[in-house]
This record gives sequence, structure tokens and C-alpha cells, in this order.
Amino acid sequence: MAGHSKWANIKHRKGRADAAKGKLFSRVAKEIISAVKQGGPDPKSNSKLRLAMEKARGANMPNENVQRNIKKASSTDQSDYFELTYELYGHDGVGIIAEVMTDNKNRIVSEMRIATNKKGGSIASPGSVAFNFEQKGVIQVSMDQGSEEDLFLLATDCGAEDFEATDDLFMITTSPSSLYDVKGKLEKDGVKCEEANLEMIPKIYIDCGAEVAKANMELIEWLEGLEDVDAVYHNMSENT
Repeated sequence: MAGHSKWANIKHRKGRADAAKGKLFSRVAKEIISAVKQGGPDPKSNSKLRLAMEKARGANMPNENVQRNIKKASSTDQSDYFELTYELYGHDGVGIIAEVMTDNKNRIVSEMRIATNKKGGSIASPGSVAFNFEQKGVIQVSMDQGSEEDLFLLATDCGAEDFEATDDLFMITTSPSSLYDVKGKLEKDGVKCEEANLEMIPKIYIDCGAEVAKANMELIEWLEGLEDVDAVYHNMSENT
């Protein structure tokens, strides 16, 4: 739809970069703990832990943090975590996806109900929102890393699916499974990657009036403030 950008979610979070990084570190730590709980502390024999450690490197998490969480997971006092995805309808039918990792399912159920009671919207049935989103690997590269043409050719050679210039970043899209492989190849060629994450990208966007957009952002920000919510995606047009 007119005025949309598939990077609206990412730019929205850029305004709270420190908080977003804290959320990302928290998410990766939980994934490491859960992987160790399920498959043991050796990444050679635990593919889930290997993937979590790759994600930690992609997020620039210090290695001592990774090792501390592996050790923490081995404690019998440490709870395991459950991965959940909540689908919601915001105001005027805007689709919202909240990625959750929690050690208390009852708590997050209650918090989701409180969010919609306080800020509007409703919890949707599974699949009714997610069908309009597609998971992709997204690598962000600063524009000072090279010309658009050179970086486009390099990213394509490294296995990227798409490449787009925004106002201040190059956004490189990959399949979910090749995100860290492409990132590693770019860095081997001297390109510094600002961030590398799995993102839910909308297929269709919804334009809203200013009042509705404000109400949706209040709901989204409430959800982002919940301790167990690691990422929130929406399909509201960026320029509404």
C-alpha cells in the first residue's frame, strides 16, 4: 500500500536501540539456557545450542556472557523456557505478532489480556495474523561500508536474496537458514554488519489515520515493555 516500507518495524525499534539490544541479549540468553537444558552443554552434539551461539555472535554478545549462560543452564535451580508466539489484532485490523520466551506460561497469558484490556485490540486465533508475515534473515550495514553497487554485488555473491538502500542503512535479506552464513561471508570480505536478526516481514500493509496509528503504537509499546516479550512486529504502514 502507498507509503509503506517493509523495514518499518526495524526503524520503529531503532528509536529505542539500547532497549532493543537488551531484549535481544535476553532472548539469546534464554535460547542458550533452553538449548542446554534440552541437549546438554556441548555445542558439537547439540545443534540447537550451536544455533543459539551463532545468534549470540550475530548479536555481538560477549563470549563470557555465552559461557556464563551455558554454566547457568546446568544448574538444577534454573527454570527452562518456552517459546510462544502471540498473534493480535490492533486497531483497524492491524496485525501484530509478539515473540515470547517465558518460564511461566500463566504469567504471559495474564499479561497479554491486560495489554489488550488497557490498550485495545484483541488476541487472535493462531495463524490468522501470521499468514501475512514471512520470516527472513535481515542484515543491517552502514552506508559508509561501501557503494551501493559494490555492496549489492558482494551481498548477492554471498547468497543474499534481496538488497535495499534505506535512508541511512543497507538492508540485506536472506533466507532464515542462511542468515549467519551470509553475515560471516560479508565480514570475511571486510564488511562490518551493524545487526543480523531473524525478522517477521509483512506481506501486506495497512494504512491508518493518525489517531488509530497512535493507539496501535501505544499497544505495541506496551507489549514491547513486557519482560517475556522479545520482539513485536506489525503491518501498519510506516508513513501513517
